[in-house]
Amino acid sequence: MKRILITGSTDGVGKLTATKLAKEGHEIIVHGRNAKKLENTISEIKQKTNNQRISGYVSDLSDFVSVKQMITDMTTDFSSIDVLINNAGVFMSGIDQNQNGLDLRFAVNYLAPYLLTYGLLPVLENSLSPRVINLSSAAQSTVSMEALEGTELISTNASYAQSKLALTMWSFRFAKLHPEIITIAVNPGSLLNTKMAQEAYGQHWSSADKGADILIELALSEKHANHTGTYFDNDKGAFSNAHNDVYSEEKVNQLLSITNKILNK
Repeated sequence: MKRILITGSTDGVGKLTATKLAKEGHEIIVHGRNAKKLENTISEIKQKTNNQRISGYVSDLSDFVSVKQMITDMTTDFSSIDVLINNAGVFMSGIDQNQNGLDLRFAVNYLAPYLLTYGLLPVLENSLSPRVINLSSAAQSTVSMEALEGTELISTNASYAQSKLALTMWSFRFAKLHPEIITIAVNPGSLLNTKMAQEAYGQHWSSADKGADILIELALSEKHANHTGTYFDNDKGAFSNAHNDVYSEEKVNQLLSITNKILNK
């Protein structure tokens, strides 16, 4: 049985994935930004699955101080983590920027997973066969470095698509730098039946189960042990070429240079 951390797991695909994995007997670490909602989710999963090995952490992923505190707490509490699913994401929001003046979508969808994954690297490396699953999207577009740094204002749609491409570009590079960790970027499916899709578009194309099931497969199945540094497109139901920018060393280097500058301020 695996110890699995799923960010953004008090709702939607994250919560469904956590529940299904708990039902299979895995140890699940739930994450959310609302303490009460997190507590209710943990109780609900325990009750539904009869699995008591469910714990949780509160962290606001738009706040890097909060992310760092979660890293400190988790590395104190756990000597190893087998799977990290960077599921948490934001599209529509009442606020557009975090306290650092950065676009909220870049902060939550890209910078927080980057920070969290590197912060948890020691405990991931203590696992016998660690995996990192990064939730990308069918919506991906070339990253404006000015928008990433918070010096250019762009639309919600643009920042969401750019944040998801940034995550995918970093995911491929992380896989190269850490070959001992199976790292896969995934579009879990377009317009799944989640609160995020309903808020943004008022409709859905597929059930949330479609997304949860592919996350579970990529996180656990032995048939994906050789698929590190790849992109799975669940709209196609297959591994696929990622956006062209993912394969540009120059663009990835530029992205990571700006990313480190932002996070080391």
